[in-house]
Amino acid sequence: MAVMEKTPVAVLGASGYTGAELLRLLALHPFFEVLAVTAGSHQGEAVGDLYPSLAAAYPGLVYGPNDEAALAALSGVEVVFCALPHGASQEIVPALLPTVGHVVDLAADFRLRDAALYPVWYGEAHSCPELLADAVFGLPELDRHGLPGARLVAAPGCYVTAATLAMAPLVKAGLVEPSIVVDAASGVSGAGRKLSETTQFCTVDEDFLAYGLLTHRHTPEMEQAIGAEVIFTPHLAPMNRGILATCYARPAPGQDGDPLDVLAKAYAGEPFVVVSDRSPSTKATLGSNAAHVTARRDPRTGWVLAICALDNLVKGASGQALQCANAVMGWAETTGLPLAGLAP
Repeated sequence: MAVMEKTPVAVLGASGYTGAELLRLLALHPFFEVLAVTAGSHQGEAVGDLYPSLAAAYPGLVYGPNDEAALAALSGVEVVFCALPHGASQEIVPALLPTVGHVVDLAADFRLRDAALYPVWYGEAHSCPELLADAVFGLPELDRHGLPGARLVAAPGCYVTAATLAMAPLVKAGLVEPSIVVDAASGVSGAGRKLSETTQFCTVDEDFLAYGLLTHRHTPEMEQAIGAEVIFTPHLAPMNRGILATCYARPAPGQDGDPLDVLAKAYAGEPFVVVSDRSPSTKATLGSNAAHVTARRDPRTGWVLAICALDNLVKGASGQALQCANAVMGWAETTGLPLAGLAP
């Protein structure tokens, strides 16, 4: 049997948590091969020295720089994953697109369709707004038709993915009013690898913190993806990984259907979405690309409740990006991605 030649990929920003998680997933991918990795502050360092967990998979791989020469050397690479801080992708993607096959961005640089929202929520104007209309929003379970062959994919992050998977089908079905409350808690890895005063052990341990009150920058992305007005309150939980989004909405007038049935029909056949009457647990999704969702209608108040749990580094970031890349290449979306979580 002929062995399929592997497709070369590069990971920019591979020293961060999402970049390292992407390398972990790519190590077992049957069709992709990592050709190059870059890092802002670990140039010349071996991947296995920074992340010993990756040493056996990448014994000779060394972080390169993010400079113009290194990016020019990526010419001909089929897929470039950008696991960079917000704002960095805008600076390099316009030059990358003419020279590589496809770009999958894990940051928020190309997620919003309306360029006018970037100064409001991110504090600065978008540097290449002409590319926003070309970017495909990469949440396959909601809309995958634009992914095959896409040149630029904007993969949504963990909070948006969890809230959207929980609520978008209910809004689309007209079951609830398009005004939603989203309370979501994230593990500390969602803040990235760089240590800050709010993410150090003594601050996070034994604490549960609400932050970004009324101003969190993922709010307009949620509204765009769900199709509803959203009030979003994120929380920092003392755990390494995981997102749990608890969402509330009023039922639309005259709508008394079962929201769990709506979710079950919406995700029938979706390999990465588990719809169940069990209460979702972040630990059940650990290490997997699966999202676990449930929904209830409260007969006492009439409110509709929907909950989603996922691993913020997998389905909430790197696994989502790889799922999109599989779709871009025309392969099964499940290729190289874990369905099962780690337990215990």
